[in-house]
Amino acid sequence: MNLQEASALIESIRGNLAKVIVGKEDGVNLLLTALLANGHVLLEDVPGTGKTLLAKTLARSLDCAFKRIQFTPDLLPSDLSGINYYNQKSGEFQFRPGPVFASILLADEINRATPRTQSSLLECMEERQITIDGVTHELQRPFLVIATQNPIDSQGTFPLPEAQLDRFLMRITTGYPTFDEGVHILQRFRQNNPLEDTGAVAGAQEIQEMQRLAAGINVSDELLAYMISVVEATRKSSAVRLGASPRAGFALLRASQGYALIQGRNYVLPDDIKAVAVPVLAHRLILQRGPGVREGQSAEVVLQVLREVEVPAEAAVLSRGGRVE
Repeated sequence: MNLQEASALIESIRGNLAKVIVGKEDGVNLLLTALLANGHVLLEDVPGTGKTLLAKTLARSLDCAFKRIQFTPDLLPSDLSGINYYNQKSGEFQFRPGPVFASILLADEINRATPRTQSSLLECMEERQITIDGVTHELQRPFLVIATQNPIDSQGTFPLPEAQLDRFLMRITTGYPTFDEGVHILQRFRQNNPLEDTGAVAGAQEIQEMQRLAAGINVSDELLAYMISVVEATRKSSAVRLGASPRAGFALLRASQGYALIQGRNYVLPDDIKAVAVPVLAHRLILQRGPGVREGQSAEVVLQVLREVEVPAEAAVLSRGGRVE
């Protein structure tokens, strides 16, 4: 698959999403970026803003196995992974796979499950495999976890630990629609749900080819140094107790490559890095405790870092990045 073919396929997926989703262009771009970067997404927003609908529409647009599981406090790890059960007819144990054996897993309200159940996803998200009763099972490719959570409601929830948050390539917040978008939503859903008429426009093999193409997007040495400078600057901020890790730097690289691809380019620009920096880095920061800490401050820290870190000159970026037409 070449750049032109990938761009056409990305536009087809974006067009499919636009049939159902009104507005949210930035959120859609970031979700597609995570898909191409082979990373997982945490959709964090208040109820009723279309988190689940966005995930389901993407799943409908891809000809891949899709599973949805509602996370609750009584959910067990085996409810995700599957179990070995005794088949009386055959007289032997058989494996019944759980919902993680799908290409796209929608983990709805992930913070309502206990830490034990949440941690059962760690091996799946990081290694693309799961070990059950000593036997390791490979998961389908591509494998994308889209988790949703409500940042406001804290009753009956279990905040995701830092190790779990670090496995998500991005945390995306789309927010409320504008007035015009709200009217358009009512018009679109007035008679029926357009999701029911949405069909697949890309298959698993095509997604994997685009992921390999994204991993090969050109990045200059100057931009690699710029990424590390941004990551290191988060560790020096007075508002941060624990800054971004080396894994965060790798995530920033992969996300910027994926974002460049959905823009139709085979080289990364500083604007690509800036576009993904907040969703990639903000949820990985642990802020200093104190009365001045407030919701959304981690995003402000990343934005401040982007303002302070010097951006490489465009000439150096293009000459070393390998602009290829």
